[in-house]
Parts: sequence; structure tokens; C-alpha cells
Amino acid sequence: MPTPPTGTVTFLFTDIEGSTQLWQKCPTTMQRALARHDDLLRHVIEMNDGYVFKTVGDSFYAAFHTPVAAAGAALDAQHALAAEKWKGIPSMRVRMALHTGAPEARDGDYFGPPMNLVARLLAAGHGGQILVSFATRELLHGVLPDAVDLRDMGEQRLKDLDRPEHVFQLIDPTLSSDFPPLRSLEVAAVVPGNLPVELTSFIGRERETSEVQRLLGTTRLLNLMGAGGTGKTRLALQVAAEVLDEFPDGVWLVELAMLTDRERVPHVVAGTLGVSEEPGRPMVETLVNYLRSRTLLLVLDNCEQIADAAALLVQALLRSCPALRLLITSRHVLGVPGEVTWSVPTMSVPDLWRGPLDGQELVQNLSQYEGMRLFVERATAAQPSFAIVPENAPVIAKICWALDGIALAIELAAARVKVLTLEQIASHLDDRFHLLSARGTTVQPRQQTLQALIDWSYDLLCEKEQILYRRLTAFSRGRTLEAVEGICAGDGIERGEILDLLSQLVDKSLVTLETGVDGAPRYTLLESMWDYCRAKLEASGELTIVRDRHAAFFAGLAVEAAAGLEGPDAELWMLRVEADYSNLRRAMERSRERPDGAEAAALLESVRDRYGQMRDLPPPR
Repeated sequence: MPTPPTGTVTFLFTDIEGSTQLWQKCPTTMQRALARHDDLLRHVIEMNDGYVFKTVGDSFYAAFHTPVAAAGAALDAQHALAAEKWKGIPSMRVRMALHTGAPEARDGDYFGPPMNLVARLLAAGHGGQILVSFATRELLHGVLPDAVDLRDMGEQRLKDLDRPEHVFQLIDPTLSSDFPPLRSLEVAAVVPGNLPVELTSFIGRERETSEVQRLLGTTRLLNLMGAGGTGKTRLALQVAAEVLDEFPDGVWLVELAMLTDRERVPHVVAGTLGVSEEPGRPMVETLVNYLRSRTLLLVLDNCEQIADAAALLVQALLRSCPALRLLITSRHVLGVPGEVTWSVPTMSVPDLWRGPLDGQELVQNLSQYEGMRLFVERATAAQPSFAIVPENAPVIAKICWALDGIALAIELAAARVKVLTLEQIASHLDDRFHLLSARGTTVQPRQQTLQALIDWSYDLLCEKEQILYRRLTAFSRGRTLEAVEGICAGDGIERGEILDLLSQLVDKSLVTLETGVDGAPRYTLLESMWDYCRAKLEASGELTIVRDRHAAFFAGLAVEAAAGLEGPDAELWMLRVEADYSNLRRAMERSRERPDGAEAAALLESVRDRYGQMRDLPPPR
């Protein structure tokens, strides 16, 4: 079994050119062909002492101890692919890229700038082509077989790289060597479409980008869902830029965030595409006629406030335009047949629930924490002298963790380094809705403050959804359906309505459904959402009664837990108490505040202490 290389490593990245169209045209045969492709590449890579450390969709990521072995694997793979008879599909053209660098190696995976460069190099190539970075070319010079050569492709501007990269093509006389111009930024500029040029770098999200690309190859309607500020739009634009070459009629961004008139949705799409209205004909019909024969990707951004109108248009287009694909961003489901939804996660941050983190370790492992990387980059843009060091890394981690990894919130916080110390930013997060703001003519109003961002989502809820959403803040760190029904029902919401309302909040990306340590489903809120709704609950006048219901419910649970922890199902009850440990503690604190709550507080305290003894935890201070 090959061992993961360390130190200076040569990477081979591969993917199939035009896989989206292949999946669309030949879904059954493509599945078989992809399995054969995977077998061939894995065999060739391992025969050349390579280590496959990741596969995503139709992409292979492999590491080699030497550039000669990596180049040999690439050539062997192209020979094997060319010799294979692909049944049921026109061809299997795989592009490849080689780069050598010193990445951070951890748990069988790799991180750091070398990974970004080889990925960008791969994106510039064509099926059947092997591209080589300058660093790898220098190591291969003079050691390749006589028949194999390196063709100088000149300096190329590649996406997300600060400087041009000198690119070479690995040439074997028995393989095709003539390809169209590389897909550099200069070439991409003439591809049909209107994707904006990003003014800031795209941080992390490698796995998410690959997964969304894969899904886009298997469905005609992909909905990127997530809470406000998680980076749905930026991820959609990144994926759209990656697949430009697969849509000869272009990739087009339709911005819907500021639209409130539902009847205008078809007109905004038409305006983006340059389609003129035809007298006496509905605009939807005009759009269908225009798109019917085009191979085109539409990116519909921010559909939530006009979701019903967007759904009607999307359904009409999909029915009549077979080569059309749609990538949309929204905070909830459209409900169109064939729609595939994918939840955009928040950015990865250190888990402070596990205790304090070491600053030196945080700096060394910075690449695995996307939220911290984003904060450092945006803080450096705001204050060029800013730098992450072991002394300040724990504070940066605390800020990013407290902000749940929400990209927009992290960017707003990072901008404050111009006027506040990191410690001041962290201490002001208790009042985050005043701290996190950005004013500028280019910033949409709902993205100028964290408050406005969440207002946007909350105001789109119906009255009963708003009531339930704010009542959920009675809990701490997760809720079961049974607990939500027992605490949040009444005074405007029937118990039987709770499940549907919870499901709607999940569909609108405001509540997350997770699996608890005891295996039961639990409903969670991001910290910023919790703070916001807590203020709404207090303003509604319901805070006291909901807190009392919460204390009473968990006092009842404590009665069952006290007996369960001493019975034959003690291990199961240990998991249940662990899942609701924070809720039991909060109920105990509330019971202590009530004149008639001493007995309940004592019971809750005894359950907490018994759990601690069984888990061998230190006694609470």
C-alpha cells in the first residue's frame, strides 16, 4: 500500500472534461464508464507508487514522492484511457495537472497553497492534456525519457492566483498534443456570460466547490441553500466560473436580491440575457423560445423573497429547454419537481466547546480553519500590518467560533481591526448587532449589518413561524421534537402544528437538523440567530412564561433520568443526559430563581452530579 508522501510532494490532479454533458446525454452508460475510469486511474497511480488521497465526483487527487513518478503516472493514465473502448459514450477525455510544492500534510490529506495552484492549473487544461507547473518542470528537466518533452505554454493568468504561472505541457509522441488555447483569464474573458470579476480572494471551500460541481452534472436544477451570510452566492459564482467551458452559450448571473415584484421575475431574467419583449406574447414564452436550443447555465441569485414566482418560471423553462441548467441560491426550497437541494455549511472554525486551544497549534494548522483564514485575510486588507501569531491566534479563533463561521459576520468583524484590538472585538460580540456593520454604496442594505441580514430572513416568515422561532431560544445547544412540542406549543401555536413549522424553518435554513449523541434528531440554531431571536422573545413579553415551561419540562425529564441512570438502561440515559446537559443546567438555574422551584432545582442538580460521577467528570465549581 503506497504511503502518503511528506515534505516536497508532487501532485497529480485529474478530472473528466465535459462530464456534465456526458451525464446528461448518457446517464446509465456514464455510470459504468465512470467506474471503469476510476479503476484505471487508481491502478495506474498506485503502480507508479502514487498515493490517492482524495476523489471527488470524477476527480482524482494523488500525491507522489517524485515528479518523475507523477509524470509517468499521468502518461500511463492517458495511454490507458486512450486504449479503452468506452461503450455508450462518445469519448472519455481527462485533463491532468502536475505541480510540486511543500504542503501541510495531515491525516492522509494535504492543505496549503500548492493545492490551490495545481487545482487552478487543472482548470486551465483540456481533456487529454497534461499541464505542468514551472516548479515541476524544473525538476523534470533532463530526466524524462528521450521521446517525452515539455512544451513551453508561456506565462498564464489563472483564476485566484496573484501572479502569472509559467505553464508547460507534457508531450508524448503517441498521444494527442494539439489542443485549444488554455483556459486562462484572458480566454475566459471572451466566453459568453456576465459573471463578475471578484475583487477579493475565494477562501477555502475546496470540498464544497467540487461537490457542487458534481451535483450540477447530475441535475438540471440545483438549489444552494443556507442561512444568510454563509457564502451561497460566492460559492455559486466560483462553481459557475469553473464550468464555463461546459456551456457554449454562456453562464449568466441573474441577481434577484432587490426584486420584490413577483411579476417582474421573467423580465429581469430576460433583461440579463438581452432578450427583448415581444408584443402580444408573455415574457415566459419569449424566454422559452430563446433558450429552447441553447446550452446555457443560469445562476439565479437570492430567490427567497420571490420564491413562488421563481418556481413557476424555473418549472416552465426546465420543461421546454432540455439543454438549460439552473444553479440557484436561496434560503429555502423552491418545490419544483426534480429540484436538488444542497445546504451550504458555515466555514470551518475551531471547536471551543472542547476547551481552550494552543496558539502555536492554531497557526500551524491554520489551513484547516476556513473561518480563521478568512478573518486573517480580510483583517490584513483592512490593516496591512495585521498578522496572525501564536499570541493572538486564540482570540481570532474565539471570534470566528462565536460567529458560527458565518462568512459575512467574520468579514464584518475583521474590518473592525482598523479601530479595535482583537480583544475588544471579542468582548463586543455580546453586542454583535451593533459591532458588525459595514457602510458603503456597493454593499446591499441587507448585507450592511448582521442585524439587517437576519431581519431579512425573519421578516419573510409567517406569524406562526416567527412565534416558534423566537421561542426556540428557551433552549441551549439543541432541542428534540418532544421538547419543542412540550415547551413551545400554546398561545398561538397548536401542538400538532409544531412539526410542520419546524420543518418549514429547516427548509428556510433558519434551523439545522442534526443527530444527537443519543441518535435522536435535534434542532439547532446558530449563535447569532439565537441572540437575535432571544431579543425578539423578550420584546414579545413571552420570555418568562417560556423559560418557566422549559424549566418544568426538564425537571420532568430529570425525574425520569434519576431513575434511568440507576437502572438497566443507564448507558442510554447517560447519552440522553449528555445531549441535554446544557438544557438541564439552564432549567436548574431558572428553578433556583423561582420561589417554588427549590425541589426541582435540587432534583436537576442531583441528576447533573450523578451524570458527572458516572462520566468521571470533575465536580462543578
